Amino acid sequence: MSSLSRPEHIAPPEIFYNDIEASKYTDNSRITAIQYEMTQRALELMCLPDEPQLLLDIGCGSGLSGECLDEAGHHWVGLDISPSMLAVANDREVEGDLFLQDIGQGMGYRPGSFDGAMSISVIQWLCNADKSSHVPKKRLLRFFGTLYNALARGSRAVFQFYPEGPEQVEMIMGAAMRSGFTGGLVVDYPNSTKAKKYFLCLFAGYAGDQKNSPQVPKGLDSEGEPAKVDYAARR
Repeated sequence: MSSLSRPEHIAPPEIFYNDIEASKYTDNSRITAIQYEMTQRALELMCLPDEPQLLLDIGCGSGLSGECLDEAGHHWVGLDISPSMLAVANDREVEGDLFLQDIGQGMGYRPGSFDGAMSISVIQWLCNADKSSHVPKKRLLRFFGTLYNALARGSRAVFQFYPEGPEQVEMIMGAAMRSGFTGGLVVDYPNSTKAKKYFLCLFAGYAGDQKNSPQVPKGLDSEGEPAKVDYAARR
């Protein structure tokens, strides 16, 4: 994805995803299929128990990922900064509870409210300074710190995202680890230009307990088998 084609370089998310773009995004069958595939992979990496869980969908948009969570039998709460995206989700009568939220300002949920969290194609937006008051590193710390507090100990948070390069990966991961998470980066299809996907897989409640901290899952290769893990970090 070239820098010129990256939506986060065109306008802030609440502006880029206006009424027209929100409808186009939701009605695009290719985007819908990709969203479904990435959500299924995120659920796989979350290793959830075989019973309903309460999950946080960060950057839920029009509810495409939430529909996958519904199919899996889970309950969910969705956050998004775009009023237009949330309006489309409401029109589609999705099952999750929806909230308008700038995740860079943090979240005010009670400790341990959620059994897990996931996000599809969102976290890279926090690396931009769309306003003079925005400091990406501080916004990332605020986000991950409040997310860590909102998750039950032993739960997982999985973020599919499109990093611009290693520096952005390190900035995102550094903020997550400083907020108490352990975990690392899972790269699916690392040798493919088009199919390559990045998933940040985080574990809550294991800081200082390396013995019991889960292993970072391995990515998939071209045959759908486990491949290497890049940028893995367990601290």
